[in-house]
Amino acid sequence: MRSTITERGQTVIPAAIRKQLGLSPADRLEWIVLDGRMIVTPVASDPIDAFRGRGKGGTTGRLLADRQAEKAREDGNA
Repeated sequence: MRSTITERGQTVIPAAIRKQLGLSPADRLEWIVLDGRMIVTPVASDPIDAFRGRGKGGTTGRLLADRQAEKAREDGNA
């Protein structure tokens, strides 16, 4: 799926993706740049839920590993 960036830097998340991820207009997104790629991930509205289970240390490494695994799954389904 593709979208276009407007002159103001805005874009639209395709409806199929919003539906699959359960996103609504009030939801927030986190943008990560990794190896020349842009990764966009939903952020839990409750900050406690967002960090639940992440207090083990090494959070950044786990996050990057999770994102790479998601990318591999997406590439396999394309």
